[in-house]
Amino acid sequence: MNTLANNTNIPSYHEEQKVQNILKMRAVLEELPPFCKEFFRGIEQYTSARTRLAYAYDLRMFFEFLHEKNSACAKMDISEIPMEYLDMLNRQDIEEYLEYVSLYQKDGKSIINEERGKSRKLASLRSFYNYFFENEKIEKNPAALVPLPKQHEKEIIRLEPNEVAILLDQVEDGTKLTKKELEYHKKTKLRDVALITLLLGTGIRVSECVGLDIQDVDFDVYGIRILRKGGKEAIIYFGEEVGTALLDYLEQREHMLPAEGHENALFLSLQNRRMAVRSVENLVKKYASRVTTLKKITPHKLRSTYGTALYQETGDIYLVADVLGHSDVNTTRKHYAAQEDERRRRAANAVRLRE
Repeated sequence: MNTLANNTNIPSYHEEQKVQNILKMRAVLEELPPFCKEFFRGIEQYTSARTRLAYAYDLRMFFEFLHEKNSACAKMDISEIPMEYLDMLNRQDIEEYLEYVSLYQKDGKSIINEERGKSRKLASLRSFYNYFFENEKIEKNPAALVPLPKQHEKEIIRLEPNEVAILLDQVEDGTKLTKKELEYHKKTKLRDVALITLLLGTGIRVSECVGLDIQDVDFDVYGIRILRKGGKEAIIYFGEEVGTALLDYLEQREHMLPAEGHENALFLSLQNRRMAVRSVENLVKKYASRVTTLKKITPHKLRSTYGTALYQETGDIYLVADVLGHSDVNTTRKHYAAQEDERRRRAANAVRLRE
């Protein structure tokens, strides 16, 4: 079954996501000072719509902070703040902003940002300030003076080989599911087995998984076509276990009647619509919670499980980086440092000096 060659006029999942992200970003921009639009036009050529939307959310948080805490900005609406006010801020103002986002109230809820969240918000602010500073629109760049928060590395959570087998058995037989969950399981078993086997057998991101169309699967080469972060297209190959699970599901998929606009989607919900990222996250959580209570297993942890297994089998960190779609091999090396350390330990006894 060769499906990669098929084409339709229905917009792809990724095209729809791009449109939605652009529309969301435009809505946020209406709440920001007008000069912010110049920044987003300036970075459009080398950033994705998703990245720009994340920047927009971060900048909205920054200007909300100024409006609430800065006496000069509090006198006007956020949309009225002029660019000149950027030059009025100093390093201390940026540091106070980072302290503010550590814990703040929004819509009656307490929101916490730890090192990773604060680093992202500072990185967004740095890009924002750099753009206007390099284009000589402002004279100071206080964001560049504030160091990124030090991030403490967390232990990588992944499933051990026996846990992988137990998880797949659970997805297949559903023995630990509740009575109500078993009713759904009868309808979704083949889909769930195919989806989780695919995640475990390829290490693709959950966003890449839900974005798959039927024509993205090619059984002539045993490969799937995915769109990586940044819009790069890639072919990822899968083994027989994944292939068997996909074929079983596709046989059932042929008899399903998709909702309008979802005809090409590989994985369909019970409403016959393309599955959402949140749906897959809940699906993995449901099954994984029956396997281990000590580990919080998410689709990303299945990705880590695959990356660990691939590295242990091949010892090729560059191959792991390529298959997982890491643009920088140091990202991969950082994630799998524990395995590298174990390999070095084994090397200590690999060479005997005296028989």
